[in-house]
Amino acid sequence: MSLTLTPLLNIPLIRHGDNLADIVLNSLQENKIELQDNDIFVFAQKIVSKSEGRTVNLATVTPSQRAIELAKQTEKDPRVVELILQESNEVLRTRVGAIIVEQKLGFVCANAGIDHSNVDSPLLSGEGSGVRSEDWVLLLPAEPDRSAEKMRSDIQSKSGKRIGILIIDSHGRAWRNGTVGVAIGIAGIPGLEDLRGKPDLFGFKLQVTTVGVADELAAAASLMMGQAAEGTPVVHVRGFPYPLREASLKELIRPKDQDLFR
Repeated sequence: MSLTLTPLLNIPLIRHGDNLADIVLNSLQENKIELQDNDIFVFAQKIVSKSEGRTVNLATVTPSQRAIELAKQTEKDPRVVELILQESNEVLRTRVGAIIVEQKLGFVCANAGIDHSNVDSPLLSGEGSGVRSEDWVLLLPAEPDRSAEKMRSDIQSKSGKRIGILIIDSHGRAWRNGTVGVAIGIAGIPGLEDLRGKPDLFGFKLQVTTVGVADELAAAASLMMGQAAEGTPVVHVRGFPYPLREASLKELIRPKDQDLFR
């Protein structure tokens, strides 16, 4: 069995209201890929957020007193800090340049996933005169599982194929340097694969092994997408070594009472 990941070329710059399912199906034709059952599409979070209008102009944000105080401690723009607070359940750690939070979706990340990179005015050219790209930030999708499910439903209804969808973002890790791709939205593929009870090479039954297969695929797809100006925000996957099934992001989020580092 082989796993094949193919970045889809010629994905246009995405704007609010764009239909990502149609864009992907058109790209498949241009890339001469015939969709099959059990194929998977991995989407970069940015294009999902852009299609859903999750861009925010910082000129419209009025920071609260708490945001102003936290901005002084972290040397961040108080307007960005206000958005971080609005997108979070709890602030866990702070340092200059970073605010570690439990994001509204339940996972722990830096700055609530709010991003400045590769974010331009959502206004069409000619309409946003005088508006600088650095005035805009991008929030995570409000409900990425629902976003993934909508795209899966659209693609399946138009193609007649059973597929899976993964929405990913780049996150840091508590014990290691460097960001990696992780799943933030899932539809039709497992988040975890429980291997407990299965034999190892020597016949011993595994006792505790549960694999975060969605995050493993997210990291692989992130390698294909790149992190800068590559412009390949969708990856087609064939040969995923686990059966497709219904799942959600909740599978991957460790409950707070089991989190030894809170």
